[in-house]
Amino acid sequence: MRQVISEWGVASVAIRQLLRQRVISPWRVEAEGWRRLAGVPFGVGSVAINMLPIRSSWGGGNQWALQLIRFLASHGFRVSFDLNSAVDLIILVDPRLGGLVKFGPEEIKTYKEVYPRTLCLHRINECDKRKNTREMDTLLQEANQVADFTVFISEWLLKYHAERWFDKKKPHCVIYNGADPAIFHPMRSDAYSSDKPLRLVTHHWSDNWNKGFEVYQELDRLIADGELAHTEFWVIGRWPKEIHWKKAKKFGPTRGKSLANLLRQCHLYVTASLWEPGGMHHIEGAQCGLPVIFHEDGGGIVEMAKHYGIPFRRNIKEAIFEAQVRYKELRDKVLKCAPSGAKMCLDYLDVIRRLIAH
Repeated sequence: MRQVISEWGVASVAIRQLLRQRVISPWRVEAEGWRRLAGVPFGVGSVAINMLPIRSSWGGGNQWALQLIRFLASHGFRVSFDLNSAVDLIILVDPRLGGLVKFGPEEIKTYKEVYPRTLCLHRINECDKRKNTREMDTLLQEANQVADFTVFISEWLLKYHAERWFDKKKPHCVIYNGADPAIFHPMRSDAYSSDKPLRLVTHHWSDNWNKGFEVYQELDRLIADGELAHTEFWVIGRWPKEIHWKKAKKFGPTRGKSLANLLRQCHLYVTASLWEPGGMHHIEGAQCGLPVIFHEDGGGIVEMAKHYGIPFRRNIKEAIFEAQVRYKELRDKVLKCAPSGAKMCLDYLDVIRRLIAH
């Protein structure tokens, strides 16, 4: 709480007391601070998001929420995380009520019966195929019944759900993820040259095997056995407890500037994640100036990484050699074509404005 207050310069005795009593949240204080810093008047619009973000190493959905909340607040929107007052738009992020999710589809349905002009934007960033689950597709299908507009985070994910339940005649679009450009950027990154070790890196919050850990183990073995000479592999985040790395340089869960600083010390980003709806990990790497080596079955990852990376299926070693030879070309491409959190937020703002103005 102290960090939020001091960061945005909106501290007062009254606010401190309200924070301690949990009458208002640090996020409300931060949003108000953004507006004041930007000189934007209150009341442009009001948006309720059904998931409360947290400041810690977490998944891509949390990073998306952190960015969008700040961006909307800086553009005059009031952002809340409940349905205790009238709002112009509801953003449904996760249908699973509990924990950080403060209200769900049933609450939204009831709310819209009282406030019929309030619309719901459903952001879909999940599917069962990603982690071999069985309930997510059905949950999303049922939740989408309260949606007036649907945003998918990749064309791959849109096609996946359209083949199962989503009607493409319903209003929808695709908005790709992007990381915070103030944190994940290529300035002062360490470009590769042949006189230094080639540093490969990956990072994941999830320790699910579908994130590509079998491939990462093989990469670790190749380096340990001398088949990838003058090469380092950095692993950041979490991994299955069964894995015992041989040569990989290990870092625990890391976020924000600390994570970006680690990424900028490396040269190539490796993701072997399978059937990823969109992901944020490879995006953070790309925005730090790293060309991406990616699995051909990477789902939504492929749509972005194909512009500045090398695909592989079985032979990760060959893909690394190719990326090393073509490094300058790929580096130029990623500096030109990397994703952007700024563009992502602008795309959401465009949709939100159109929905509120309906």
